[in-house]
Amino acid sequence: MKKRLVIAITGASGAIYGIRMLELLSQVDDWESHLVISSSGLMTATHELELDRAQIEGLADVVHNVRDIGASIASGSFQCNGMVIAPCSMRTLAAVAHGLSDNLITRAADVMLKERRRLVLVARETPLNLAHLRNMVAVTELGAIVAPPVPAFYNQPSAIDDIVNHTVGRILDLFEVEHSGLLQRWEGLRRSGDM
Repeated sequence: MKKRLVIAITGASGAIYGIRMLELLSQVDDWESHLVISSSGLMTATHELELDRAQIEGLADVVHNVRDIGASIASGSFQCNGMVIAPCSMRTLAAVAHGLSDNLITRAADVMLKERRRLVLVARETPLNLAHLRNMVAVTELGAIVAPPVPAFYNQPSAIDDIVNHTVGRILDLFEVEHSGLLQRWEGLRRSGDM
């Protein structure tokens, strides 16, 4: 049986993170992706990446309608390895922090928390106000992982793809998804005698 990962795309800027994850999972034989995209997420992806619904949904193994609270991923009996919300809007973060299962994204996230499965929120906002910070603390206390897409510069990125791939690689690491060439792993600083 394939491992399953739910990927949700919400309306924050950074749709490329969820899209790249879908692209990479489609190349891994033992993983199955389940996509849920909000209407705001679709609007942002269309604006930022010039992709339409069919192109985005074509990247996923299974697609769920954000309004379908009766979908398989809305139940704890649906076996999966976890969920990533990438990007995660502050509205979605707040809903997850307060247990507001008002659509399939927030319901599936609630399921991950109650079943003690891995939930990663790629929170995309800056600067952060106190409500954002408190909601991040709340979801962390509930068992989620907040993983803002903060670029690393030790790998000397030369293109946006380098920055995106590094973040996506780090997120996939959290689910032990095999990948290669996505990111340059830190190996420590060279000693002054080595330079």
